[in-house]
Amino acid sequence: MAEGLDKILSDTDASMDKAIKHLEAELVKIRAGKANPAILDGIMAEYYGSPTPIGQIANVSVLDARTISVQPWEKNMLQPIERAIIMANIGINPQNDGAVIRLFMPPLTEERRKELVKRCNGEGEHAKVAVRNIRRDSIEAIKKLQKDGLSEDVCKDAEKDVQEATDRYIALVEKHLAAKEKEIMAV
Repeated sequence: MAEGLDKILSDTDASMDKAIKHLEAELVKIRAGKANPAILDGIMAEYYGSPTPIGQIANVSVLDARTISVQPWEKNMLQPIERAIIMANIGINPQNDGAVIRLFMPPLTEERRKELVKRCNGEGEHAKVAVRNIRRDSIEAIKKLQKDGLSEDVCKDAEKDVQEATDRYIALVEKHLAAKEKEIMAV
């Protein structure tokens, strides 16, 4: 019984940690006015008939604080990469000079900054919901163990541990959101 409880607690921690990692990955994609090659993560370009991440068919680098350079390994990939960036709707128009695609980050307006903060808060809410769902599933598993004969005191302690983990991870979500908001709102 106790090893089942330990497994539930460790799985809870691992799952909540994954939710935080996912939030971090999503927040990196939300640009804060600075050039960051991570905004191209997840964008797929057609490469000989199969969708391929841009990072695998081109060299993506930051030229300066507001410019990202995408230099394909093969010159004939310029058009598919440009098309993929436009279709991804990341709010940046690619500039193709025949050899390199440049992405110029426009300076953020106050309105756009608020929009980005709202998007960050939406991602944060998704992470909080995920953490709470993990808590719910863990507590249900603990209650099932209690029905199978685990003592009530041990179950209550385990539920308290799950709640403490939930509080800790939700505070972590808030911390990430506050840091991202500060980064976005900095002029």
